[in-house]
Amino acid sequence: MERKEAEKLEYKKPCSVPKDTAELLKVEEFIKDYRHFIDNAKTERGAVNYAEGEAVAKGFRPYTLGEPLKTGDKICYVNREKSVMLAVIGKKPLSEGCRIIASHIDNPRLDLKPQPLYENSGIAYFKTHYYGGIKKYQWTAVPLELHGVVYRADGTRVDINIGADPQDPVFYISDLMPHIGKDQMSKSASEFISGEGLNIINGSLPFDEDGGVKLKVLSILNEKYGITERDLITSELTAVPAIMSREVGFDRSLIAAYGHDDRICAYPSLRAIIDGDIPEHTSVIMLADKEEIGSYGVTGLGSESYPDFIRALCESTGESYLACKKASICLSADVGGAYDPCYAEAYEASNSVYLNRGVAISKYTGSRGKGGCSDASAETLSKVTQIFDKAGVAWQVGEYGKVDQGGAGTVASEIAHYGIEVVDCGVPILSMHSVTELASKYDIYEMYKASVAFLNS
Repeated sequence: MERKEAEKLEYKKPCSVPKDTAELLKVEEFIKDYRHFIDNAKTERGAVNYAEGEAVAKGFRPYTLGEPLKTGDKICYVNREKSVMLAVIGKKPLSEGCRIIASHIDNPRLDLKPQPLYENSGIAYFKTHYYGGIKKYQWTAVPLELHGVVYRADGTRVDINIGADPQDPVFYISDLMPHIGKDQMSKSASEFISGEGLNIINGSLPFDEDGGVKLKVLSILNEKYGITERDLITSELTAVPAIMSREVGFDRSLIAAYGHDDRICAYPSLRAIIDGDIPEHTSVIMLADKEEIGSYGVTGLGSESYPDFIRALCESTGESYLACKKASICLSADVGGAYDPCYAEAYEASNSVYLNRGVAISKYTGSRGKGGCSDASAETLSKVTQIFDKAGVAWQVGEYGKVDQGGAGTVASEIAHYGIEVVDCGVPILSMHSVTELASKYDIYEMYKASVAFLNS
């Protein structure tokens, strides 16, 4: 065999950067839309509201479980304002399976405690409980927005969105100045600030000459929103970074934003289903809540809400639910940890994924001895890669890092629990779970192409 022929046997990671000018323009247009989404849907409630609005505008209708369905129907089902499922009924019967893409729309953040408001030394604070895996020190000295809902004692609801508008105030967690930080700097990174130390500053003016900073904050909340301290107990309020997405680099090839994980996979799947025509197999996307804390709860993918939706589709079309599950295949669309040469010691380079090399396929995730993963079969991996090859999708394979270094989980194990074939596929990112994460424009667009190809396979 000649060397040139032998070299063709080697596997080389592709490049996701298009050479065609028209394709580059498509990428820029898609990224513009994606940035609008990620800047305006920073919580799961916000993402659901955005997705529902986009779907309805493209002809999807709200779906009631059990109502009759036929080929070509486009439906949208919202679960408690925190997760949403969309489907397009395909040409083939559901007994021949669905094409499902499942991703999550919750992100690491700071939730307010049930009784959050207090004052100390002339400053009013909110007590918080962090949600998901974060490096706590990253959340100090960062402007924060406040989102969520409050229910008054009479049951009426107030929606809160403070900090997103440039004219709004923001909130803030203070850090210790380096001049007197000797003891702090001698601690490990996980001890720089404690969970109980993530207290959000929300005011500093006294109510009157007798003091009362907390009272002043309560008076403002009551005047503007009609709520009392008692109402905060039945609230659901979340602090997220008051930071808009930005292009990164002289070449503007990267996007920095809060919450790429995992809205960076949710948005391409949303666009793929609402942009598409009637597919061969029924297309389903699931935008789920609670992945960052284990997919528990009625809106997490561990809930029966998701298989109930598939079962309802089958019953609404007169098809077998068991046959549908057995024939279905799912992309667990979650981000991959891109290789970072600044921290090379944590990675195994030949089994890592890289920026600008396309979507990241992970046969398994989990931690250390594959703990907590579903471990896709060779058959499932072969099906997905063939779909991508046929559609010209740039893809690569890799793990999160070195075997004994740690690891991560996705919703793949929940999907597998339902008896549905599943493999992980997502966008590689740097600085995962940081206040701002980094991703390639071209990999984001490749995720859209992958979603389109998969749903139409």
